[in-house]
Amino acid sequence: MSEASKERRAAWDPNLYDAKYAFVWKYGADVISLLAPQAGERVLDLGCGTGHLTAQIADSGATVLGTDRSSEMVNAARRKYPHLQFEVADARDLRFQAEFDAVFSNATLHWILEPERVIQGVWNALRPRGRFVAEFGAKGNIRKIQSALDQVVGELGVARQGEINPWYYPSIGEYAPLLEKNGFEVRFVTLFDRPTPLEDGDAGMRNWIAMFGSDYCAKLSPENREPFYRRVEELLRPDLFREGQWWADFRRLRLVACK
Repeated sequence: MSEASKERRAAWDPNLYDAKYAFVWKYGADVISLLAPQAGERVLDLGCGTGHLTAQIADSGATVLGTDRSSEMVNAARRKYPHLQFEVADARDLRFQAEFDAVFSNATLHWILEPERVIQGVWNALRPRGRFVAEFGAKGNIRKIQSALDQVVGELGVARQGEINPWYYPSIGEYAPLLEKNGFEVRFVTLFDRPTPLEDGDAGMRNWIAMFGSDYCAKLSPENREPFYRRVEELLRPDLFREGQWWADFRRLRLVACK
């Protein structure tokens, strides 16, 4: 759930992730239902984060390996679930060969700007007739938030508008052909809106940006940080702040593809 895009500048904070953004993995329960893991299967959880979904998959009786590029997340997962197996691994450079009946991924693939490398690695990792079940950000995900971020870094003169782009949000028409090009048969794919409330009241949006938009924050000098947050909030408040709470304009792509 926390794979980095290229060389992510800021380390993930597992405690903050679990305390404030548990919705990321909790929404993954529906994706596990789609995976339908079976006892005796071997499953790869790609981008396992702090391991909560890995543990849920293991509850089915499947043998699960959780991998994540963030050593902070993997260490947290190991502490929480010492009976399960976790490894630090980059989804762009998977070395598995026909070892898994299924590859599962929740809220990870939108962090990786080289999708075909991931797809090829997943293909290689799967046994014949194995399945790839994933959910991640789709085209239009956080469109309003990203537009405001781009506008404000441009206004502050710290980056050209559109220069910073840490996320990969494909359409169905973009991603499904990549799967087919690399040998997969796409069995199911859907794109849907998921507006999501953020915690921390009036500070919810700036805290979300600090956690997930660190590529933008890294461009800011200390004196620019508060004006940046205030201007982003000003732009977003009419659309994404309701009854004392910020909302994120999430859209998701969910899929099942078979080898």
